[in-house]
Amino acid sequence: MPAQKDRWFPSFSFLLFCAYFIPMLGSTSLLQELSPQEYFGGLQAGRASLAYFSPNVSPGAQPFLEQIENSVEALQDYGISVVKVNCPKEDVSRYCGKENALRKAYLFRGNMLIREFPTDALFDVNSIVANVLFALLFNEVKYVETLTDLQNIENSLKGKSNMVFAYVPATGTAEHRAVMEVAFVYGTVHQFVLTTEATLLKDTSSDEPDVSSARLLFCHCQQATDVAQPCRKTPMEQDLTVLNIHRHLKLMGAPLVTEVAEDPEKVSTVHLQLGLPLVFILSQKETYEADRRTAEFLAWQLLGKAGVALLSRDLVDLNVLLRSNVALKTPDEGVPIKYLVLEDTDEVITLVEDKSKVEQIQEEEDEDEEDEDEKENDNQDVQDDQVVEAVSRDKKRELPLEQILTLTEETFHSAVLKAAQTVVLFYASWEAVSLVVLQTYVEVADHLKGVQGVLLSRVNCWDWPGVCTTENVTQFPTIKIYKKGEQPLMYNGMLGTEELSSFIMLSRVSCPLKLMTIDEAEGYLRGELPSELSSYHHTSVLGVFSTATSKAKEAFVEAGSILSGHVTMGMYFEDDALALSRKYAVSPPALLLARSGDRSVEGIALSKHSAQDIVQTIRYRLLDTFPEITVQNLPRYLQLRKPFLILFSDGDIGQLEGKEMLKLAKGTPQQAFVPCWLNLKNTPVGRGVLKAYFATVPSLPILVWVNLHAGGQVFKFPSEQSITQTNILSWLEKLKAGLEIPSSTLSEEDWKPPLPAYDFLQMMDTTAPEFTLPTPYRHGAGDGQEQQQPEGSEEKTTAREETPEEAGLKAEKVQSPGRDLRGTAPRLAGREKQAKRHSEL
Repeated sequence: MPAQKDRWFPSFSFLLFCAYFIPMLGSTSLLQELSPQEYFGGLQAGRASLAYFSPNVSPGAQPFLEQIENSVEALQDYGISVVKVNCPKEDVSRYCGKENALRKAYLFRGNMLIREFPTDALFDVNSIVANVLFALLFNEVKYVETLTDLQNIENSLKGKSNMVFAYVPATGTAEHRAVMEVAFVYGTVHQFVLTTEATLLKDTSSDEPDVSSARLLFCHCQQATDVAQPCRKTPMEQDLTVLNIHRHLKLMGAPLVTEVAEDPEKVSTVHLQLGLPLVFILSQKETYEADRRTAEFLAWQLLGKAGVALLSRDLVDLNVLLRSNVALKTPDEGVPIKYLVLEDTDEVITLVEDKSKVEQIQEEEDEDEEDEDEKENDNQDVQDDQVVEAVSRDKKRELPLEQILTLTEETFHSAVLKAAQTVVLFYASWEAVSLVVLQTYVEVADHLKGVQGVLLSRVNCWDWPGVCTTENVTQFPTIKIYKKGEQPLMYNGMLGTEELSSFIMLSRVSCPLKLMTIDEAEGYLRGELPSELSSYHHTSVLGVFSTATSKAKEAFVEAGSILSGHVTMGMYFEDDALALSRKYAVSPPALLLARSGDRSVEGIALSKHSAQDIVQTIRYRLLDTFPEITVQNLPRYLQLRKPFLILFSDGDIGQLEGKEMLKLAKGTPQQAFVPCWLNLKNTPVGRGVLKAYFATVPSLPILVWVNLHAGGQVFKFPSEQSITQTNILSWLEKLKAGLEIPSSTLSEEDWKPPLPAYDFLQMMDTTAPEFTLPTPYRHGAGDGQEQQQPEGSEEKTTAREETPEEAGLKAEKVQSPGRDLRGTAPRLAGREKQAKRHSEL
């Protein structure tokens, strides 16, 4: 047996298990042969014995006697004696006088008969040992036939003890013997349950089990304090042997997570002693709670395969710990510990199950950056989240951050008061979307370089959580604009360079802008604004109010604060406001809209005077009559929750089609549908949309009707008809009457982001710590950067352990960050992988 496995035999009980493997030297036969008087006279109270009553000459019993003799050693290990009772011919007693009695073996405890066994049921050593122990362990091993019986036993054990559930295809097999021998030792610790019913095995399995193979499940019922809470089950993946079952039960009784505060090289746990690897989650006090939950989540996934330990960087002075978030120690002597940077717990599980992955990851981390680039270009996996993929692909790009001021807790408040307008990006350096927006932010800084009174700055919430909490930052990234004496203005538009630049510049103008004379109002409608705004200005909105419409005027001012940065708004409420409004055929309160490049002014009467109604009216009126749908403007049109009539084209639409569609759009009632077009050259994602509609991209141009908000049916305009207003209206009437068959129907599944947004305040909430927000680790940081140590940490010994039963319920109640290693790991992964060239992050 290898040296590492020598450590598997420290306990007396295990020596007891393996005793039958070691032949006893010097003995010829251990089977006692006694007369009936000698046997019954020598029975001792409480001691078990297996007796076979046989005439002196019984040739047919010879094979059975050989098996009985072979089982003597094994049964003696459990204090069971085996006796052959020689019956005299004249004996007519109960056990010797009847012919059928001579075909049985009898199990006694003291002088009490426990069980009769037909000799054909004791056909070999395994069957003899299994059936004898099964009879003696009546209370320790329950036999069940139905799922109801099993559930009743589970319910009776919840909150008290655990259960070992075993399935064997038949009694008397080697697997049955192994379960009974283990139950002999562990029967007072766990409740054993046995079945041979294949139907019951299927009822308790989530997959389709192989009923020809024995199976064993460890049921963690002690942690299930509520009857409605099911017992968590951990299957044993090895064959059912005494050694494997004993090993599995030792692992189930080991601490779920071991907390260590010493060099990993010196750490030894039951997992290492049993030949399994040990995974270290590297933590620090700032992220302790999140890392603890991550470790517990991972420990449940690896239960029976590897151990999990939580190692505090604060208590172990090793530089390698600062550059890694996971360590792996194998039971092999002389093999160094592997220190790794991993993204999620799935990678950890893969490492444990596939040892070759450890070397592969370390090779990738140790390669030069040039070699790493080449490897990634060839072998990089396509990630689920496209933003994360883009960051990973572009992670070595060096960002020119010189034009963006870095703010801290000490400099934030003074910095936002220095400039007339301070733009602040709140982000997390480990979060993918934050890194993408940071690149956009750099482009905006370059675009606005030289603009007086605008200061672009940034706050890394991972480093300065206090600032972000004070400023009510609940998601990453968040962009706010600060002006002296005004409430901060939060940007909630598209995170593109053009859109953000426009928002920053337009927000510099008062919204609404108060105009004092009719000439100023007319000039405003002509687009007379500061020259630096000319490239960002598209439509002017002028509110006209009389002295009798003060309530509508106040609502317009409130609407201006909501739309600030998105549109330019002016307000005229002088005595001659009535004359201005009459010029455009409206009466106060009213809106005047002047689109850039269009000399006409549209007058709109305000029938509703609340701020939200005015905002909705302005947003709707700013939409184009026949828009080109792009990624940037699609959300605005989706908010209308109307059907879409989309003309797909590969380039600009033809003059005839455009003219007819525009006529249709202008003649369509406002509440009907959205006539629009999509240029596949400008918006390539349109090809994916068409494939979702028709499986393949049809010939273009093509006119499509789709109602995303009611049924998701897709209708295709007949290709043999020309695209004219008359034909389209006729076709729409058929759709309304239900005379057309849809080309396809879209799934009703919600279109959600690939990942949920991070709720910063929830991560910081100590009263409900589903997540925590760690600050970057600074070795030897002063008291000013320290956070309070978790309760009881000052009493920590070198290793503090918590059993699965103590920790399991807590892991169930508190949602684990689990798969994304949201505590320490992402921060380190972000610094090591995503920000190697972002030195300031």
